[in-house]
Amino acid sequence: MDVLISEVGPRDGLQSITAVMPTEAKCRWIDALAASGLREIEVGSFVSPKLLPQMADTAQVVQHARRHVGLRVMALVPNHQGAVAALEAGVHKITVPVSASEAHSLANVRKTHEAMLAELRQVVSAVREHNRLNAATPVALEVGLSTAFGCTLQGLVPEDDVIRLAVACAQAGVDEVGLSDTTGMAHPAQVRRLFQRLFAELGERAGAAHLHNTRGLGLANALAALDVGVRAFDSSQGGLGGCPYAPGASGNVVTEDLVFMLHAMGCDTGVDFEGLMRARAVLHQALPKEPLYGMVPEAGLPKGFDWTTR
Repeated sequence: MDVLISEVGPRDGLQSITAVMPTEAKCRWIDALAASGLREIEVGSFVSPKLLPQMADTAQVVQHARRHVGLRVMALVPNHQGAVAALEAGVHKITVPVSASEAHSLANVRKTHEAMLAELRQVVSAVREHNRLNAATPVALEVGLSTAFGCTLQGLVPEDDVIRLAVACAQAGVDEVGLSDTTGMAHPAQVRRLFQRLFAELGERAGAAHLHNTRGLGLANALAALDVGVRAFDSSQGGLGGCPYAPGASGNVVTEDLVFMLHAMGCDTGVDFEGLMRARAVLHQALPKEPLYGMVPEAGLPKGFDWTTR
């Protein structure tokens, strides 16, 4: 079984910490991540540098990452202006966060659901026009439905609301809609149920699972998603990440642990564990004061575990 791991550390991880990683260090880290066999990396976000100075160099980082043959370079954009900048920089894929919780949407992008859907339709138009002029190298567009499993501001997010919004995003013209546990409130039964409903509504346009380990259920939730057909997962090296507009949210699923679990189960991610550990060393060197998480990096691979046979 082939499973895509989308590494979001250079965006989700770095935007959630106080330190600003120098551009050169970001590029070294991305080089090491790409060398490990990762096929998709979210290298930054096109947002105002006044809001997130950590992301001010995203265009430069995109251009550097594009040097890696076979790597899909992805960036997050919150609006039409960001999408235009991302297209100009040369991304291969754009992801737009749309909050299932309206309270989170107002805090994160200062837009109601209705206003965000209107913004999304503008992004779709920009991507379609770009693809019309560059038919040989089309850019993919996905929505990640943030706070799909609960919100620290609103609390419960009704599942019917999540699915309605997912359908509305698909109708706006995006390629895929995934579900994000932005606040780490999800549990396996909920993950299984919501993704089953998403597949029932969207079929092949149901997208990735973006999960956090805030309450220790990250891998359990990933397994629940895998069981119902999800084949693409976001994760962050060292568990870096969170959301600056969701108080208490922390801890993306650790890439190293997720990749080990999948390979131990016989899935193929194309990622080499030793390569991941070399990338982790580059990250630690660049951010020596930042705590890095992960059980497998601490324990190592089990005795006799042959990665090449997985």
